[in-house]
Amino acid sequence: MLSELSLFGAWNAPILRKFRHEHERLRIDPPNGSTPYTTQLERTATATGRSVSEIERITTRWMIERPLKWLKLFRRETLIAEIAAYRAVGGRTALVSDYPAAQKLQALGCAELFDVVVANGEANGPPHLKPKPDGYLRAAQLLGVSPEKCLVIGDRPDADGGAAKAANMDFFLV
Repeated sequence: MLSELSLFGAWNAPILRKFRHEHERLRIDPPNGSTPYTTQLERTATATGRSVSEIERITTRWMIERPLKWLKLFRRETLIAEIAAYRAVGGRTALVSDYPAAQKLQALGCAELFDVVVANGEANGPPHLKPKPDGYLRAAQLLGVSPEKCLVIGDRPDADGGAAKAANMDFFLV
C-alpha cells in the first residue's frame, strides 16, 4: 500500500498524515455536537486549505478503498476462527472501530461474524473515539449484554484497553 501511495498518490501523503494527526487529536480533544469523523474531516480541511469533500474523497480512496485488495493478506486466521467458534455456540459479537469498517469487513470475508458494528464514520457510529467508552457501551446495549459480561479484544492498550476499562469490560490484547 505504501508503494501504491508513493507511486500514484504521493501528493496526498501530507493530507493523509494530517487526517491521521487529527484522529489522534480527537482522542484527547473530542468534538462538540458533531461526529468524530465529520470533525476530523473539517479540521483536516481547515489545516490544509482544502474542501471537506476533497478531504473525504482523498481519505476514502487511500484509507478505505485502495487498501481493500490487500486486507486478506493480513487476516488473523486464528482469531477469526476463535470468533467463529464462539458464535457457533451462541456467542454474540460486535466490532467497534474508530474508522469506517463495513467495507473492510466485507473485504476480509468476515462481516457475518459480527452481530453489531459500531464504527466512526458510519451510521450508528460512536459520539467519541476510544479511549472514551461510548462505542463499547453502544455495542453492548445493541447486543443486549451488560458491560461487565463483555470481553474487548483489541490491539491498542491505550485506546482499546482504556475504553474497555472505562466501560467496565474485560480486555484482551492481541
